[in-house]
Amino acid sequence: MQHKKQEYILAIEAFIDDYRDTTGVIPTMPEIAAGVGLSTGTICKYIAHMRQQGIIEYDGGQRTITTKKGLADKSAFIYVPKLGRISCGIPKFAEENIEEYVKLPVSLFGRGDFFLLEAYGDSMINAGIDEGDLVLVRQQATADYNQIVAALIDDEATLKRFRPQLDGTIRLHPENERLEDIVVEASQCVIQGIVIKILKDVR
Repeated sequence: MQHKKQEYILAIEAFIDDYRDTTGVIPTMPEIAAGVGLSTGTICKYIAHMRQQGIIEYDGGQRTITTKKGLADKSAFIYVPKLGRISCGIPKFAEENIEEYVKLPVSLFGRGDFFLLEAYGDSMINAGIDEGDLVLVRQQATADYNQIVAALIDDEATLKRFRPQLDGTIRLHPENERLEDIVVEASQCVIQGIVIKILKDVR
């Protein structure tokens, strides 16, 4: 019986880690039960036992089970949601659904509230942003002059350089000499965040 209990403990712990690494979130009790082939009631008993033994941390909330590996990852990695595509040309609507979570090392990217968007179009090519690149954006509602921002214009999202003007308008400047600035009233431009890094494949 003790051997079987240890076997299940290892299976539960491994499933939690694999699920978090794959999805970026911690599984619920029913998800763990389905993953290891036990009933939800049995999983609840094992989770309580594992918590008592110091194998996991768990405060009783939804998706709050943390393994030892999870605790180590917390200090070394962040899980960043990847949202929809964003235009680098004519603004297109960026779907706000999370496609997946991407695990990034804190040592390279730091901590903060980030999201990733896949760029398409060619309006930011002179800033090194090409179609298919993943753009790491730090969530914030303000930006300094000439920073590259993810901005909403009438519910359509785009990446551009942010250039506020003295007359109260905003120039969203493309990094492509063939294209012209987009000029809008300040009230029409909602900043979602500023671009921190570009992740790209070697071409």
